[in-house]
Amino acid sequence: MSEISQLAPRAVWQFFDQICSIPHPSYHEAALADHIVNFATARNLDVKRDAVGNIFIKKPATAGMENRRGVVLQAHLDMVPQKNEDTIHDFTLDPIKPFIDGEWVTADGTTLGADNGMGMAACLAVLAADDIAHGPIEVLLTMNEEAGMDGAFGLEAGWLEGDILLNTDSEQEGEVYMGCAGGINAEFAFPIEREAIPEHHQMVKLTLKGLKGGHSGCDIHTGRGNANKLLARFLFGHGDELGLRLTAFNGGSLRNAIPREANAVVAVPAANLEMLNDYWQHFNQLLVNELGKVETSLDLQISNVDNERPVFSTLSQQRFIAALHACPNGVIRMSDDIAGVVETSLNVGVITTEDDKVSVLCLIRSLIDSGRQHVEGMLQAVADLSGANLAFGGAYPGWNPDASSEIMALFRETYQGIYGKLPNIMVIHAGLECGLFKKPYPEMDMISFGPTIKFPHSPDEKVNIASVGLFWEQMVAILAAIPEKK
Repeated sequence: MSEISQLAPRAVWQFFDQICSIPHPSYHEAALADHIVNFATARNLDVKRDAVGNIFIKKPATAGMENRRGVVLQAHLDMVPQKNEDTIHDFTLDPIKPFIDGEWVTADGTTLGADNGMGMAACLAVLAADDIAHGPIEVLLTMNEEAGMDGAFGLEAGWLEGDILLNTDSEQEGEVYMGCAGGINAEFAFPIEREAIPEHHQMVKLTLKGLKGGHSGCDIHTGRGNANKLLARFLFGHGDELGLRLTAFNGGSLRNAIPREANAVVAVPAANLEMLNDYWQHFNQLLVNELGKVETSLDLQISNVDNERPVFSTLSQQRFIAALHACPNGVIRMSDDIAGVVETSLNVGVITTEDDKVSVLCLIRSLIDSGRQHVEGMLQAVADLSGANLAFGGAYPGWNPDASSEIMALFRETYQGIYGKLPNIMVIHAGLECGLFKKPYPEMDMISFGPTIKFPHSPDEKVNIASVGLFWEQMVAILAAIPEKK
């Protein structure tokens, strides 16, 4: 066990410490799932899994609370795998290394997985507890939320018996969520023709790294740089003048994480090498002037590389770079209905180069369908103008706020009773699974809450220690306050 297992409340932190010790990035949750199934079986709890791998665990009510309404505690099993470039870590094999940093717990050069491991730990702590009062409990742990919401998409009607769901995937203590954005993936495929590397050209790699990155929903409004867009800006502005010939462009790693790093391998006329270095340094200073208050670790590098891969044809290069530079990114519109909340956004998330095409994977988020459709239209226009193919997929619905929610009213009352103040009722510009749960369980009453987590989806991710105690206190209090069945 690591040092975090001694933090309070130990019931939660010890489970989180176990979760950190078992690799569980998206698509690789099997070992953690097996561990949890064994945990439930050892405690004689009813546990089962559905066709997509979601875990269902039931715990009977404590004495005298058998007639309370059933509650589903929900979290997702996977975490986002992001690391610093100089960190050696295999997310499929290596444990996360959490440590205490003042008032926070963070990880050594990687994402921490507090999103949503901390919520999962609280759910497991409820199952293990014999000293808290509650009615009938079900715990639902879903598969692959971060990379496609596969578990939520695959959830079938009839598995859950409770009529209240407490989602634990929010990231600000003192706020309770009753709605979220929907989203859809958009993937460009730019066809590429190649030709021989021109004579008297030197192959170099332009690398832009050191950005903060972060969650493409929660952090999209913070003014952080997108490495893909910034590198495209340089190539569009100076590529022709320098005679650069592109052979590869790669950046980002997840559609739902703001890209922290991007690189381009280019052939440059040997006579223009010095000018390229000058322009690259000037661009570095330009970005420091524009973004330096937010991006404090920006790092631009040029390195020589061995490359025999043919370069893009002039037309293929022009179309790709122009389209990438023109593609919208970031906040498209703020909400008129909810102050301070983003209504619609786009993240140009992942770019990969193959022999005959470049793929660009984007994620559109919006609180309203028309906002999402507006951005879909903009991307289609970019594709039409550049000769790219564009495909949409993986759409998931938003979660529409329910002003008459009984569990929201109960949470507000309980929170005020504990702290003497009301929580902030919010709608989040991120994808929560609740919207998908509404399809098989349209009558289920839902809220989302959690501890304070900063910089999820990036190696700077950290969770506030004190807020975990408050989150646990709220969960215990609301379970005790669940009313009787009608």
